[in-house]
Amino acid sequence: MEITASLVKELRERSGAGMMECKKALTENAGNIEAAIEYLRKSGLAKSIKKADRIAAEGRIVLAQNGGKAVLVEVNSETDFVGKDENFIKFATTVAQIALSTGASDVDALKAAAYADGSTVEEARAALIAKVGENVQLRRLVKVDSSNTVAGYVHGGRIGVLVELTGGNDELARGIAMHVAAMNPPYAKASDVPADFIAKEKEIELAKMTDKDKAKPAEILEKIVSGKIAKIVNEVTLTGQPYALNSDMTVEAVLKKEGADIVGFKRLVVGEGIEKVVEDYAAEVMKQAGLA
Repeated sequence: MEITASLVKELRERSGAGMMECKKALTENAGNIEAAIEYLRKSGLAKSIKKADRIAAEGRIVLAQNGGKAVLVEVNSETDFVGKDENFIKFATTVAQIALSTGASDVDALKAAAYADGSTVEEARAALIAKVGENVQLRRLVKVDSSNTVAGYVHGGRIGVLVELTGGNDELARGIAMHVAAMNPPYAKASDVPADFIAKEKEIELAKMTDKDKAKPAEILEKIVSGKIAKIVNEVTLTGQPYALNSDMTVEAVLKKEGADIVGFKRLVVGEGIEKVVEDYAAEVMKQAGLA
């Protein structure tokens, strides 16, 4: 029997399993949808039906690197408990290595890649959901593939950074990556700061000035404002910040001393931008009991 797209769609809606798992189940059962559902239930994949839409904002950032080729992958779970589970960690670590070896450019390509046991990454993810009992998502992937100096750093499994330098060495690049993890600079250099950001900060600084300051000659006023803006730019740029590993020097000074320059960096934080649901169990119990 031909396995049509509509048949796969129906099985997905009824089981909650992934598209590739549904297609495989239908193929194994000659297109019989009831038999396919039973097949998915026996394999545990259909258990993901009520988990697929649950918010997964915990998890891990995982690094894989080989010289100038490095990748960070964010794998999410619903709870920090599962994020520390050995099955979850093994899956996340394997997925990062697959991303590195295949050169996957995005999450969709990574999901379609072959997993260690001969299944796909997406199939392995669905199987993990059934095993750990929580929604698991591959959310983001960032990578660097360069002949320059590249370093990756992951702090506590929750913050991941990739740094690329011209010149310098691995130790310096790792130190800069640690700085980015700790200080979270929005921009790499002053030249990266948007013009509209500068304009808005100038507007704010002028508004904060007293009438006495505003009465000063234009060139003096411009000098005062420019000094304030320069300080703000230093605060929001990697090169302008005091180096986290040696606060007596700025990152720019450290790079210059080592004959290096920053090309760019990428930073991921677990659950960044995901709206988390905060459960108030006491309130829920009172509500159900008619006391609230």
